[in-house]
Amino acid sequence: MKSVGKIVKLSGIALGSAALMMGSGTASAHCDGLDGPVVNSARQALETGNVNPALMWVQKDDEAHIKHAFEKARAVRKLDPAAQEVADNYFFETLVRVHRAGEGAPYTGIKPAGRDLGPAVPAGDKALETGSVEPVVTLLTAAVQKGVRDQFNDVMSRKTFDKNDVAAGQQYVKAYVEYIHSVERIFDAARTQAHGNHAEANHAEPVAAAHQH
Repeated sequence: MKSVGKIVKLSGIALGSAALMMGSGTASAHCDGLDGPVVNSARQALETGNVNPALMWVQKDDEAHIKHAFEKARAVRKLDPAAQEVADNYFFETLVRVHRAGEGAPYTGIKPAGRDLGPAVPAGDKALETGSVEPVVTLLTAAVQKGVRDQFNDVMSRKTFDKNDVAAGQQYVKAYVEYIHSVERIFDAARTQAHGNHAEANHAEPVAAAHQH
């Protein structure tokens, strides 16, 4: 039993680390926040006059578009404080929109600063600041293990049912399929590093479809 527990723990660490690499709805929202990394890079570019911090957030083919928007914003922001605010917001929105389009994600506007992003995104950023990933690994390991255990226990609680009770059987099958799909997705995440929101969105469906019941 000890060896099994050790394997489960090690597997959880690997899966938790893989989950960090996967994009999520919250993580994608992080990039369109007023206090997010994309807008912060846009601010740096405008303040220094160097567009390169902004260019790193877009695809190669989109660099010319961002450079053009940057020059327009830089010219307008010199007029007065009100014009500067308008120009800055224009550049923020342009950079975020193009960045998200490059990931295959929709642009829904710049989100306000100070939003609750949950524990994972702040932990991921803090790990990069401190140079230690261990708190993130611990957080994700616990989350993955809890999720799998909860679904497993749900399936087990429905496993014994009257074979003539079709409704109960259907509930068991529903819980079973969801559990198996989750296990497949987590395992696949441990093997594959997704790139951006588009990769995650396109990736989830084939995995689910691969295990039909």
